[in-house]
Amino acid sequence: MCAQKLSHDENWPRANTLFTAGLNASDFALIGIPAHKSSLSPTSANLTPAAIREALARYSTFAGSTKTDLTKLAMVDLGDVTAPDFADGEAKVAAAVENLLASHKLVMALGGDNSITYSVARGLWRDLSNVGVITFDAHHDLRDGQSNGSPIWRLIEAGLPGENIVQIGLSDFANSGPYAKRAKDAGITTIHRADLRERKMNDVVTQALAIAGANGREIYVDIDVDVCDRSVAPASPASVPGGISADELRQAANLVARDARVRAIDITEIDAASDTADGRTVRLAALLVLEIAAGLAASQR
Repeated sequence: MCAQKLSHDENWPRANTLFTAGLNASDFALIGIPAHKSSLSPTSANLTPAAIREALARYSTFAGSTKTDLTKLAMVDLGDVTAPDFADGEAKVAAAVENLLASHKLVMALGGDNSITYSVARGLWRDLSNVGVITFDAHHDLRDGQSNGSPIWRLIEAGLPGENIVQIGLSDFANSGPYAKRAKDAGITTIHRADLRERKMNDVVTQALAIAGANGREIYVDIDVDVCDRSVAPASPASVPGGISADELRQAANLVARDARVRAIDITEIDAASDTADGRTVRLAALLVLEIAAGLAASQR
């Protein structure tokens, strides 16, 4: 996305001004996890946290439909975790996020590839047995090994019960029979892209929150942008034609953030270097950050 000088208007504050640097307690804490080296396909997802921060300058701080002014939130940017890949890097990520839930109402992790879902969740919760996970993803991410295709399986192996997991947006011809069986055997609730043609997103999110957050469990939400149609997410390497719309994902992001059980959300699988000239995928990610903040503001936690 080409750099462009933007206009200045005191009555139109830009969203990149919402964040302060530092470690102060906040409503909304942003942290970058630029992982990319273990990706199954080559990616420059390490460039994406910085690109999303830059794209925030293209948007305002006000949501007119709900009269939400994000300047009322305390929002901090904790910077990036350097070299977050492989075992040593994942340990750095876990250490960086370990105590964040004690001082921030919601933690927002910017990837990076989808491997960060494992390292961030492991750092936030020592015991995963009473944690719920919701994924918006075209894929199960139940592969063996350590990659962006394995974070959910690794979390299960680390003690996360499969019945605490809901996966939304799974795409036909983007998964395999053996991994679908693995999901079923683990007790994961799966809501396919095809199901969403007949259901409203608010109904799906309500169901997912009820399952993942049963008995008051805290919830981690993984937003893999390849759940979207390739026309709106061309910089997501594994996005497919026929995925969900940008609007549907924006709505979902806002809805999950309204629930106080949701304590952490990530945005993953965008290769900023391969985006279109208009930067549409990165711009979508920036809007997801703002939708999540607006959802948090609406929740009045």
